[in-house]
Order: sequence, then structure tokens, then C-alpha cells
Amino acid sequence: MKTSILTLVATAAGLVAAQTPDGFTPSVATHLDVSFGSKAVSPAGTSLAKEDTTKQPTISFAGANATETYLFVMIDLDVPSGTSRNTLLHAMIQDFKVSGSGPTLTSTATGPASYMGPAPPKENPAHPHHYVEVLFVQPAGFAVPAAQASVVKSRMGFKLADFAVAAQLGAPVAGNYFTVTG
Repeated sequence: MKTSILTLVATAAGLVAAQTPDGFTPSVATHLDVSFGSKAVSPAGTSLAKEDTTKQPTISFAGANATETYLFVMIDLDVPSGTSRNTLLHAMIQDFKVSGSGPTLTSTATGPASYMGPAPPKENPAHPHHYVEVLFVQPAGFAVPAAQASVVKSRMGFKLADFAVAAQLGAPVAGNYFTVTG
């Protein structure tokens, strides 16, 4: 009995700590506060209406450092592609900094990939699209690596783990995700 309770508590703690969907790489434990107007993405995995997500969200996180610059990335994990699913880069916005006394982050940049709101096609309502947002500390002199430029430009098939390695981003500092049904 004691073992069952400990297993249940450990499993629940793992679920609470996960800010990205099961199996998503890189996994993130720190919560990124994401809000579309008055609609907060809390807890991670919250379901939102497509019309609530048309404009770029406001982001913040408790661990934001006023001396750091951040890179925000948002990806759709569920784009239909034949008989399987593909990924689509919805945003890659650089130069986020702490605004005022924090922890809200703002940027005047619109790229390298401007924000594109979720627009999943009408499909089976039982299969929502998962949109993952991650935040990285942006390296000084950040630029999209040449080997990743065409994927960032086309957006389709974007693989965050590959991009993070190529751009030498390190582990993400915060993350979140939400779902939208077409």
C-alpha cells in the first residue's frame, strides 16, 4: 500500500512539473506564463478557441533575469501530413527582455519567423492540435544557423531539438502548451 501511494505521488508530481506535452523534446519543467488577452494558458495543456489566439501572446516567467535576452518559439505538433502528423513553426521571435520591474517579457522584433495564429483545419474534434511555447536564453549575436534557414522560412517540419543544437541554445528556461480544435 505504501509503495502504491508513493508511486501515485511521484507520478502526480511529474505531471504537475511537466510544462510540455508527454514525449516532447526538449522537456521543460518551468512554467512560462502565456496569455492571449484575458485568456491565460494555465495550467499547461489548457484548451483555447482559435479566435482567442489570433494575436501574439504576452509572455512572462518568474525566473526572468533583467540582464538576459530571450528567444520565444511556438510550434504546432499536429499538422496533418498524409497519414501522419508533422510540425509547423508558428513563431520564432528574438530579443525578448524583461519589461519594467518584470517578469513580463517584451520584444519589438517580429522574427526570424513572425507570429502566425493557430488555424487548425476542421478535423475530428477528439484530436486537438497541441501548440508548444518554449523560451530560451538567446545567445549573444544570435542568428538562425544557415543549415536551419530553409526550415525556419518554410516553417513546415520544424524540429525544435535539432534547431536548438544547431543554434547552440542550450536547454529551454520555460515552457507551456495549449490545445485548439479546428
